[in-house]
Amino acid sequence: MAIDPKKHEMPAQDPLVRAHNFNEVALGYSEETALAEAMRCLNCKNQPCVSGCPVNVHIPEFIAKVKEGDFEAAYQIISETSTLPAVCGRVCPQETQCEEKCTLGIKFEPVGIGRLERFVADWHNRQESVKANPPEPNGHKVAIVGSGPSGLTCAGDLARKGYKVTVYEALHTAGGVLVYGIPEFRLPKAIVAREVEGLKDLGVDIETNVIIGKTLTVDELFEMGYEAVFIGSGAGLPSFMRIPGESLRGVYSANEYLTRSNLMKAFRDDPTTPIMKGGKVAVVGGGNVAMDAARTALRLGAEKVYIVYRRSMDELPARKEEVEHAQEEGIEFHLLCNPVEVLGYENPDDARDPRNGSVTGIRAIRMELGEPDASGRRRPVPIEGSEFELAVDTVIIAIGTSPNPLIKDTTEGLEVNRRGGIVVDEAGLTSREAVFAGGDAVTGAATVISAMGAGKLAAASIDKLLSAK
Repeated sequence: MAIDPKKHEMPAQDPLVRAHNFNEVALGYSEETALAEAMRCLNCKNQPCVSGCPVNVHIPEFIAKVKEGDFEAAYQIISETSTLPAVCGRVCPQETQCEEKCTLGIKFEPVGIGRLERFVADWHNRQESVKANPPEPNGHKVAIVGSGPSGLTCAGDLARKGYKVTVYEALHTAGGVLVYGIPEFRLPKAIVAREVEGLKDLGVDIETNVIIGKTLTVDELFEMGYEAVFIGSGAGLPSFMRIPGESLRGVYSANEYLTRSNLMKAFRDDPTTPIMKGGKVAVVGGGNVAMDAARTALRLGAEKVYIVYRRSMDELPARKEEVEHAQEEGIEFHLLCNPVEVLGYENPDDARDPRNGSVTGIRAIRMELGEPDASGRRRPVPIEGSEFELAVDTVIIAIGTSPNPLIKDTTEGLEVNRRGGIVVDEAGLTSREAVFAGGDAVTGAATVISAMGAGKLAAASIDKLLSAK
């Protein structure tokens, strides 16, 4: 049978419709499409796709079950190594991981592994499933700091081995970046809630509104009887450009902007935590967070949204699908440009329109690409005399985040690097005995699946440590 050279398209909302609602953009494969896409898999013996997955999902095996129409068996195979299959099927950068290593991709488009994973997880979640029973307790207690992807993965892996696990979350809702950072139109919050409930069924306790380093310290967790601690507190400290005007009203970090919309429901007509809506919006940055912020601004009523990025489209770090969706929705890209000043009224009380605050625009300079920098991408170099102004009412800075120093500052002997990331060894162990860490708290802002891989590694290391006692 001839192999279709292209992966099957993902059905999606019409761009003109979805740009004005928060419903999920991608609609998911039908059973017929999933079966057809699964048939493209070559079922390679050496399984290169698995090596590209940070949590080592048994990809050919689960796809083989999809081919047979046994979707529940496919789900169980995925769940052997992945705690969050419905999440990963939506937000993982498969094109640079498992699909990049797909043998079929050498000649044709790779198998739509992520799309099949999402289909299988969604199929499972639509069924009347029996709740998981907690395993027999093994007598050991572990504390997890943070309920993001690394923390949830570590908690799930340990709970399945009989550990009594408690997850401490600083915010009022569990899920970490999955709920405060990723918009509803990319990752419905009901999906995250279902995954969290699955962990509770395994016996995991989740304590919200607990800030480790303030409400409790790491040392106090050990005093409470926990034998090991995993720090998966993420990277919630936003970076700014340090240019004139960044303190004006109407300037947000993408972290704050998305949290206000996603978690605090600022999109409602009567929000308790409002954000500026409407007008023209400039989002500075080119990653997935920048795309999320720009597309959120559009849905909040912006009349025009600009992405301002200092490199070219070839260097844009966001997922190709997210960039394409943003372009389809009418977001305008100003590439090879970098802001040098946020323009506005010096006295915020003089703002003529209280809706828009005091921002009136940005002054930017055009760039050209020079030699590669430490990241391997060509370094942007300013073009002298090329400055221009762009009239906007809101500016969102999306150039990265770093770990919050609170845990480091309240935990004696915890080594961090110059970027604030916690230093760990190959087993995920920090400089403190029985304290492990992973995810963005170690690496800085990265992908959901890489954080999950770190949580999985730490869980195995904790099990090895405590099972030897």
